[in-house]
Amino acid sequence: MPKRIIFMGTPEFSVATLESLVKSKYDIVAVYSQPPKKAYRGKKVNSSAVENFARKNSLILRTPEILDSDEEYNFVKNLNPDIVIVVAYGKIIPKRFLNLSKYGFINVHASLLPKWRGAAPIQRSIMNLDTTTGISIMKIREELDSGPIMHQSKIHMNNNMDTKTLSEILSKLGAKNLILVIEKIENKEIEFKEQDHSKATYAKKISKEEGKIQWNDSAKKILGKINGLNPNPGAWFEYKNERYKVWKAKIVKSKGIAGFTIDNQLTIACKENSLQILEIQKEGKSKMSTEKFILGNPIKVGENIV
Repeated sequence: MPKRIIFMGTPEFSVATLESLVKSKYDIVAVYSQPPKKAYRGKKVNSSAVENFARKNSLILRTPEILDSDEEYNFVKNLNPDIVIVVAYGKIIPKRFLNLSKYGFINVHASLLPKWRGAAPIQRSIMNLDTTTGISIMKIREELDSGPIMHQSKIHMNNNMDTKTLSEILSKLGAKNLILVIEKIENKEIEFKEQDHSKATYAKKISKEEGKIQWNDSAKKILGKINGLNPNPGAWFEYKNERYKVWKAKIVKSKGIAGFTIDNQLTIACKENSLQILEIQKEGKSKMSTEKFILGNPIKVGENIV
């Protein structure tokens, strides 16, 4: 008999897993997602990627503001799920919920646990200049991302990966491996491996203030920040009291005074090497290539970029 599954997820990262479950033999009895959020200045209400997918596929959808309520507890209990799959849901699963599923709550996490527990593992991995990352499938416990590991898959990273690219890769990797894990659970072949909690590191939520580029850092570290904060919230600098976001850049082996332009192509010296900006966005304007940008916004050699 097909397993009864509740799915909990919110962003685009979660959709590949939900889609793979829908295409499988399993019975998706409900989907939980974060409630719609008002866009900037409240002009539009944005539904999550998971909500949009659930509605398109006529799945039972729940978007409670508060998960830890008697109403939601009883709803989950009455569904009597075999497994609850959680992928970037964005809410802590209440302790009393964790025993409502026959095989527990299973989480697909975008890091090689115990490294980068928490809200922003992909961004932190890129910003930390990690050379490897991957996905971990674990059983949820009360403490954040601390449960025993059921499966891990590793991939190598390069300096050109931004968060959008890496998210897409890990999303597909997680979806593919989760189906294998569920099959092992069904066949009672699954093994749990306790995490080494002494090696845990934490990927705290990204703040907009972190996006400010510090030109006294090495070009490699700054590029990690640019890539890690692309597509959101973006790495930025100020020039003549206006803010500019940098979306793409490359390392150039040139020297100069950190924070000053060294050519007319928006190459800025760093503590070690320099960065040539390839894609930029002036505050209130659209993204554009540096080649187009400098035609109307010349920033000459020797300018100080804050």
